[in-house]
Amino acid sequence: MALSTLGNHSVTTTAVERAILGKGSDSKGLIFKLLVGSSIAFALLVLVVLLFDVVTGAWPVLTGRGADFLSSDLRSRASESGVFQPLRGTFWIGVFVVVFSFPVGIGAAIYLEEYAGDNVFTRFIDLNIRNLAGVPSVVYGILGFSIFVKFFDGFFPNSVGQHAGKTTAAAGITLAVLALPIVIITASEAIRAVPQALREGGYGVGATKSQVVRTQVLPYAAPGILTGTLLSLARALGEAAPLILVGAVQDKLGGRTGFFDFAQFGEQFKALPITITNFAGRPGDDWQEVTAAAIVVLLVLVLMANTAAILLRNRFEKKRG
Repeated sequence: MALSTLGNHSVTTTAVERAILGKGSDSKGLIFKLLVGSSIAFALLVLVVLLFDVVTGAWPVLTGRGADFLSSDLRSRASESGVFQPLRGTFWIGVFVVVFSFPVGIGAAIYLEEYAGDNVFTRFIDLNIRNLAGVPSVVYGILGFSIFVKFFDGFFPNSVGQHAGKTTAAAGITLAVLALPIVIITASEAIRAVPQALREGGYGVGATKSQVVRTQVLPYAAPGILTGTLLSLARALGEAAPLILVGAVQDKLGGRTGFFDFAQFGEQFKALPITITNFAGRPGDDWQEVTAAAIVVLLVLVLMANTAAILLRNRFEKKRG
């Protein structure tokens, strides 16, 4: 059955009729689809090759030493070196990022999206937050060294005489500041995506502004907020430049404290990105295997954080549904 035409739009009508009836082929659309599919395939191929190279390189250390690699400190011999202290440092730096940047970032996003008016000052703040998200990480390292290490003495005044305020707490706060703009942006986008009808429904039954935000907006936006915040955590855990400036130790640390000993917050620290760089700079195939094993440990730590985000996101999506 032919479609009726309006005026001289016969060419358009013919194209619509072919699309509806499945006649003809869209060559440009097919080419675009092939290009997009090729891009995805190429990206996955690169990822698989990198993972295969790292895992195969780390396999002798992971299978031969296992838990000993995780519980040992840095040694002069590759067969005895481990990642206990850098793993502990990276873990607690991640805790600082979660504790400080997540509540502040999500709170700032709620204020900007739900309470702040659409004016010049608010737009100025939003513009600067987005600019801060693109600042190189080394700049945050300079900020952390100047303020958190020098001015605040690493938040532990008694550490100044020992290591000039270069503490785990200073490193954690520095990376929390680095992740903060990303947390604000991703949380703002998730809150902005909440349908306005949901807010109006809450107001319609007599709820206050805070009640609507707490019971309607945040549960709906929670999956997007969790995804964005955990991605910012993954970025922070992999940063090396700020930690170098804040004072991460590349050699063996003096003294050994437990994994959950809070006294380490005021002491010097190691981190996996710094240790991986240190391992990679040493000659010999045995050090390359140790380097690959340390990379796998860092990847597992990041994947655990992402898995937690996915599980929480799925839980909130089910509740939202």
